[in-house]
Amino acid sequence: MANFVQATSSQQFEDLLKNAGKSLVVIHFLASWAPQCTQMNDVMAEIAKEYPQVTFIKLEAEAVPEVSEKYEITSVPTFLFFKNCEKIDRLDGAHAPELTKKVQRLASSPAVPAGSGAPTKEDLNERLKKLINAAPCMLFMKGSPQEPRCGFSKQIVEIFKQKNIQYSSFDILSDEEVRQGLKTFSNWPTYPQVYVNGELVGGLDIVKELAESGELENTCPKAVTLEHRLKALINKAPVMLFMKGSKEMAKCGFSRQILEIMNSSGVDYETFDILQDEEVRQGLKTYSNWPTYPQLYVKGELVGGLDIVKELKESGDLQSVLNGES
Repeated sequence: MANFVQATSSQQFEDLLKNAGKSLVVIHFLASWAPQCTQMNDVMAEIAKEYPQVTFIKLEAEAVPEVSEKYEITSVPTFLFFKNCEKIDRLDGAHAPELTKKVQRLASSPAVPAGSGAPTKEDLNERLKKLINAAPCMLFMKGSPQEPRCGFSKQIVEIFKQKNIQYSSFDILSDEEVRQGLKTFSNWPTYPQVYVNGELVGGLDIVKELAESGELENTCPKAVTLEHRLKALINKAPVMLFMKGSKEMAKCGFSRQILEIMNSSGVDYETFDILQDEEVRQGLKTYSNWPTYPQLYVKGELVGGLDIVKELKESGDLQSVLNGES
């Protein structure tokens, strides 16, 4: 295919970018030994058939190190997207659906001259401020805590886990604008980056020093243990019902039946949808030693599930139990 080529030198790479002009160029930084790169090459070949106006370039990351270093290629496969010789987007990893979406979106959008139509520095800074204040402790990393995508990010996640630090994270590989903008905003050139209450703490080395000195726990908020969280939830209201769904819409027959009984009792109660929180859903089974849902609590004590509530209603004892009288 004329629009699916390989670059073997930095000069050839630059020439291909120039020749493409305003059209979209997609570069696949790969390694011949990596099976995921071979797979993504096949994907890119199929996409190239659908978008003949787009230039697709294969480039061995280790064979052209000057290009890889310039664009901070630290893992393969990595895809860069160019228009007018300007990098406009990035995708790290073997994500075929995401690659297809990006090509579809960028190929159909008009070429944007450098400096026009892009978010202003003020707009970006406002976005970055919101992100670093999204949680008391924010970790900007490569990947997610469940799947870190670089060694430094993996180390910092492990430290936070060992020290029981409560935090939220942002995958900078998913947003090139944030990835580049935060470096300037924070005047910190590398990732991961940790922020507490909107202020930069630093990267992995700083976090290691804080952990070793015992100051990390005082700097970052401690995570609430699951047991404390469950205690807080079952005591959130005098009568708490843990169910599938909500008062407005039960999502299983047992939950629907217990709602009918609770509503007919005339007692105020609150609900928690265990379908929205897997940690609570599994944890409460162990905490209460009750394996099924729904579960009803009065003043922090387990009453039971649907069968128990039915028996209490039939015996005439439900009202006094719900009122906490017995």
